[in-house]
Amino acid sequence: MDRLNAMETFVNVVESGSFSGAARRLEIGQPAVSKTIAQLEERLGVRLLLRSTRGLTPTEAGQRFYERALRTIEDADEAERSARDAGTGLSGPLRICAAVTFTRLRILPYLKPFLDLHPQLSLDIVLDDRHIDMLEEGIDVALRMGALTDSGMTARKIAQSPRSVVGTPSYFARHGMPATPADLSCHSAVIYGQAGGGSWEFRRGSTEVSVAVSGRIKVNAAEGVRAAVLADMGLAISSEWMFEPELASGELQRVLTEWALPPVDLWAVYPGGRMASAKARAFIAYVEQLLSTR
Repeated sequence: MDRLNAMETFVNVVESGSFSGAARRLEIGQPAVSKTIAQLEERLGVRLLLRSTRGLTPTEAGQRFYERALRTIEDADEAERSARDAGTGLSGPLRICAAVTFTRLRILPYLKPFLDLHPQLSLDIVLDDRHIDMLEEGIDVALRMGALTDSGMTARKIAQSPRSVVGTPSYFARHGMPATPADLSCHSAVIYGQAGGGSWEFRRGSTEVSVAVSGRIKVNAAEGVRAAVLADMGLAISSEWMFEPELASGELQRVLTEWALPPVDLWAVYPGGRMASAKARAFIAYVEQLLSTR
């Protein structure tokens, strides 16, 4: 029995709800479909389908097999596409999800060489600071920062950025510079709701300090943090990525630089444990190289 062919037959039976429907889809005779399913159940030693008034429905074991078989077929199809792409170049759409500010500052301005290298490829970029449902939104690959909570995704760390406490020179002129993490309790914080809220962790050597900060502004998007900090409304903890231009120009200053903060990890995340497409792998390799050289 051809295992992949049997999986494709079973998937079509489940999706069409009948042997005859699967036979029409596959353009083969119904007896061939029935025989394949019988052989598959015999091989696995478990009933996969039940007859009902609505047609054929999968058993619990059948539903699990269907989900895994569908993924296997998709991976096999992608493997073939990947091999073809290697010879013909990347083409078609690639749907990407990434955080707004990070992408605006560190990715979008530098995509032209990647697009020039792959003239048949198009990028559909979804900018969102939230961790959206990749399967529901049809995302091929996401760039996510921080801790990952969805164990059903396939992920690989591709970059890391240090974090700092930052503020404007004019803010420090009015409120003074904190000399220790404890001094932050006397300052206004701009709190980024996507990154853990108002508890900041510091380390220096073997000393670890946790500081609870407060402020009148809490936002759920990094663009809001940038706007509030640059308007002298308070301090923030931020990755170097978020304020790179302002830190380089002196418009923004780091404080408490002798204390270390946990860095921010950047992950390439693929939906549902599927094999990454050739297009997604090429894009992530480009981003990884881009971040390592800038």
